Amino acid sequence: MFKIALIFLAVSLFCIVFNFIYAKYSHDVNSNYMTFMFAYPLIGGTMVYLLIGAISKARMPGRFVVNVYNSGIAALTVGSMLKGIFDIAGTSSPYQPVFGVAGILMILLGVVGYVMVQLKNT
Repeated sequence: MFKIALIFLAVSLFCIVFNFIYAKYSHDVNSNYMTFMFAYPLIGGTMVYLLIGAISKARMPGRFVVNVYNSGIAALTVGSMLKGIFDIAGTSSPYQPVFGVAGILMILLGVVGYVMVQLKNT
């Protein structure tokens, strides 16, 4: 669990650096979606996996559950990045909400799968 938390921390740092570099060349136009995209992997990834790792009774769920949850975090992060890019460019796309909906559904599926694994093992 701690290894996954460190990976999400690295992704969060990458998002911060990406935003800094993108903002430098965006002609002083900012987007909150771009600025705060690091929060998804930091809170949803690093914090959650550290919390699960700190709970001694918690067991590692199956690979499918972890992959679905991580994909949900990735979808929300990429969706936030794209929304920020579109905001800065002054345009939009009808496909932007797909990232949010897909991300939330995958996270919910991962959480339900994790809870089922924990209940099964008690």
